[in-house]
Amino acid sequence: MLKPIRTALAAAFFTVATFTVAAQMRTDHPATYVVKRGDTLWDIAGRFLQKPWLWPEIWQANPQVRNPHLIYPGDVLSLAYLDRVTMQPGARSDAPITGVPLEQVEPFLKNLRVVDSVDSLPYVLAVEEDRLRAAKGDVVYVKGLDNAQPGQRYAVVRPTVRYTRLDRTQCCDLMDRQDLDFRGRRTIDFDRYWTNVVVPNKGHEPLGIELMQQNTGTISRGEVGGIQAATLVLDDSAREVRPGDRLIPVEAQTYDLQFFPHPPKQQFEYGRARVIASTDLLTSAGSRDVVALSVGARDGVDNGTVFSTWRVGANAVDRVKRGNHRSEDTYGRADRVRLPDEFAGHLMVFRTFDKVSYALVMDSIRPTRVGYELKHPDAPY
Repeated sequence: MLKPIRTALAAAFFTVATFTVAAQMRTDHPATYVVKRGDTLWDIAGRFLQKPWLWPEIWQANPQVRNPHLIYPGDVLSLAYLDRVTMQPGARSDAPITGVPLEQVEPFLKNLRVVDSVDSLPYVLAVEEDRLRAAKGDVVYVKGLDNAQPGQRYAVVRPTVRYTRLDRTQCCDLMDRQDLDFRGRRTIDFDRYWTNVVVPNKGHEPLGIELMQQNTGTISRGEVGGIQAATLVLDDSAREVRPGDRLIPVEAQTYDLQFFPHPPKQQFEYGRARVIASTDLLTSAGSRDVVALSVGARDGVDNGTVFSTWRVGANAVDRVKRGNHRSEDTYGRADRVRLPDEFAGHLMVFRTFDKVSYALVMDSIRPTRVGYELKHPDAPY
């Protein structure tokens, strides 16, 4: 099993030269620490710093460290003084420990992406032998690849949900997600029918359509000799493919090779930045689960951005003053007291799109649920 992948932050202790950073040092730290094979920078920083994700600021205060992203097993980190932490090089027989290596987090990531529309994407029209599903080694027939050439590779993706945001003047934005059918069109949700009537679709800002990668394949024959569909041979054992799934070109490098955690570039208005979905259509996420966020590149979010997640404080009825003789929904705003938000954990963005981003839950004291507020990683409340 992989070591806790609390991703990397921190080759950090090479030196702490400022009082501000030194104040973050735990009081029970040892005099030295020897870097071990399998360590991650987040883990090392978490042992000795109260705020382990702060390692980039620590390095900036210590220009004598040539490369903060490369420490090696055997390096000795001196923690003897709160105002000075230095590194004694060890042997260089093992590979270095870098920021947040992709290999340590990739097994937990999901091949998800967000697009504005799927209408123009090629799609799977049928499966060989008129079957309903296809897997590795099977052939599917694709419509919309007029100029496809043998050897070209494509990822087969499935539209799953459509994210929207309603910009409300009172309190918080209203985030919504709508399930899509096999064609990528919205399905009727009778449980939310009246909500969609009261808040019509024209009042929503589309955030994008989520595509989940199902498989990959290689074109073996284009639309030639009167044939009106291209032939794609599936070559991955991931998920089954069905008619209606869409195709996009395979990306050479889907993720960054390493991530360098940092706080968000701006403070968001309350209710603007929230968790809008969890892995595999669940409603909550724990450590190493993937969540979707309602902010993206246009909001200044980039790969490595770290947020803390918070359960939004409830509006509890003050039954001591108002009495306990009425049902919950008969109490008005004046009868209620706003309770504090409750901290859940930290997450790090690993893939960013214009209006939506995906993040990995790095650590948590309780599950992170859909609707939780995103704040600065050091937010006190």
